[in-house]
Amino acid sequence: MNAAIRAAKKGGKEGEVPIGAVVVFGDKVVSKGYNRRARLQLASAHAEMMAIDGACRKFGSWRLPEGCELYVTLEPCPMCMGAVLNARVDKLFFGAYEQKGRSLTGALAQANLLNHKTEVVGGVKETECSALLTDFFSSLRRKQKEEKEACEKEEI
Repeated sequence: MNAAIRAAKKGGKEGEVPIGAVVVFGDKVVSKGYNRRARLQLASAHAEMMAIDGACRKFGSWRLPEGCELYVTLEPCPMCMGAVLNARVDKLFFGAYEQKGRSLTGALAQANLLNHKTEVVGGVKETECSALLTDFFSSLRRKQKEEKEACEKEEI
């Protein structure tokens, strides 16, 4: 999870929502990803998608080898969970829980959608992963407030 947290911080420094993900195979990180939606202007440029795509390219297959694990700092959305299942990730570990309840991670992992089941473990380094997001959005709101106040002073 530490590598996913480092990836999230890298994305945060670039102005992206700080979410990071890594694919691990045989105790080695084989691919990293972080949110790049704003930079790439792609709705699908989530951290998980970037990490899974990188791992698929590395292994030369859309189907990851048995034993691949994904570590991500935030509970995956339905799109990303679909990619986890399609790529045949064996285990998914995530940090912060999606607070708005829109992830469906557990339901999708247990559904009979594919000939594959992914083990899901949530809450790994939850406090640290949640703090990344809380700090990012607090800072963003603070900057927006300061900009609004500066604009209002110029109008006077």
